[in-house]
Amino acid sequence: MKKVGIVDTTFARYDMAGAAMDELRGLCSVKFERRTVPGIKDLPVEAKRLLDEGCDIVMAFGMPGAKPIDRQCAHEASLGLMIARLLTGKHIIEVFVHEDEAGSEKELAELAERRAREHARNVYMLLFK
Repeated sequence: MKKVGIVDTTFARYDMAGAAMDELRGLCSVKFERRTVPGIKDLPVEAKRLLDEGCDIVMAFGMPGAKPIDRQCAHEASLGLMIARLLTGKHIIEVFVHEDEAGSEKELAELAERRAREHARNVYMLLFK
């Protein structure tokens, strides 16, 4: 059975990982290994650990804030995820939703849900198609 690593952060305002796991459960049968890290720049090392420990693919979830420093940290995390992909030769699906992508809390939650589910379908395609 395929194993999907899930890594998210303590500062996310919406449980995107839960939405992605729900979507995958509706599409296929996989095992999950879920970890939560303090912040967005901690995602790359935990994603690599999950791959090194036997996950076939990892989804990395983050919700960076709207300030310039938040964008910079998200960019640094993204670069770290790219390096982890190259080091392991496996996919890490980056699922980031920036706080300023939506005008209201409701829109932000809807965007986070939609993006998580869309990327879960991408994971399904990468694993099984």
